Amino acid sequence: MTEKNNEFVPLLFAGDYNVYSVARAFHEAYGITVTDYGKFYSGPCVASKIIDYRVNEHCDEQDTFLKLVNDFADEHQNKKVLLIGCGDSYVELAAANKGNFRSNVIAPYIDVDLMHELINKEKFYALCDKYGVDHPATFVHRKEMGVDVELPFDAPYIVKPANGIEYWRHPFETQKKVYTLDTYEEFQQALNDIYGAGYNDALIVQEYIPGDDTYMRVLTNYSDRNGKVKMMCLGHVLLEEHTPHGIGNHAVIITEENKELEDQFRRLLEAIGYVGFSNFDIKYDERDGKYKAFEINTRQGRSNYYVTGAGANIARILVEDRVEGRDMDFFSVSNENLWLVVPKQVAFDYVSEQEYKDRMKKLFDEGKFVNPLDYAIDNKFMRKLRLRKNQNRHYKNFATYYHK
Repeated sequence: MTEKNNEFVPLLFAGDYNVYSVARAFHEAYGITVTDYGKFYSGPCVASKIIDYRVNEHCDEQDTFLKLVNDFADEHQNKKVLLIGCGDSYVELAAANKGNFRSNVIAPYIDVDLMHELINKEKFYALCDKYGVDHPATFVHRKEMGVDVELPFDAPYIVKPANGIEYWRHPFETQKKVYTLDTYEEFQQALNDIYGAGYNDALIVQEYIPGDDTYMRVLTNYSDRNGKVKMMCLGHVLLEEHTPHGIGNHAVIITEENKELEDQFRRLLEAIGYVGFSNFDIKYDERDGKYKAFEINTRQGRSNYYVTGAGANIARILVEDRVEGRDMDFFSVSNENLWLVVPKQVAFDYVSEQEYKDRMKKLFDEGKFVNPLDYAIDNKFMRKLRLRKNQNRHYKNFATYYHK
């Protein structure tokens, strides 16, 4: 590392492959080990050479989170601490506590009020309408409406919480990240289950957009400290996970470029003065030829390494802006690269269209592919064993939950 690179230390929160992907980006760019706090001794960060993984079951709670960050900052008083949340609750805590951190902590997030507006899907869709970003036909359901409500469109329905953070605070047996419901009766049952578990915020009910996983897109962006978008990277999703809690999580992505689509979201981000990483889930609607936004993540997404793997290292982008204070030029990632977190065979078995299988084969043959968890340098025996177990579970999960 250079002397300048020694001026900062990353501090991450969470324990999934979002964290590992960010840590790998830092290690590749600067050769450094990151410190990370997670709630459980599980996941890809355990037994890693590139992560100092520390378990604290209360690290997502206000008092504990603030103490952990400030204690770490005190231990590194001569350095800038880059605070990076890799889950919604941590990002919300980082944004809410910007005024409570030590002076050497950099929390590269929007203010918490704007964050609440964006992660609330009802308010997010209102912003989309205001700034010309397409989204699915939407009905907002509130608990006091009851379950015998008239909907403005026919089944199948998509149902998801307006407030994801609050939703996951009320677990129940049939809980899903997103519900696809084929009948009105299924819709009513889902409402009873969700509200019955204690969730009291709004639910988003949407018209189903036809098309399998290959109709999905993911757009990752970086907006600098002045609110100007400096990087955009579009991913064409070829396969998603289909387990109840993991549905919608990306499994296979190929990067591609669509400047017209990217310009829509660039206008939205700059109009609201957004800073930091953002991530949009989008679906192509072949009925009208439009790309429709489902939601925004006010952070880098779980699949963020598809950006780094295509040549735009997200750690370097963040450091150059927030640590080094550089003025960066805008760029859109155009390199085609394959990202996957499932075994190669699973990808070929479950990606639906032959044309996409052909593109995958070409990228494999050219060496333009990456599984972010499979990092040759991070080769401790126990980690490799855990990684193999993690990969093997996808065979059973897809056989059980994937329905064409």
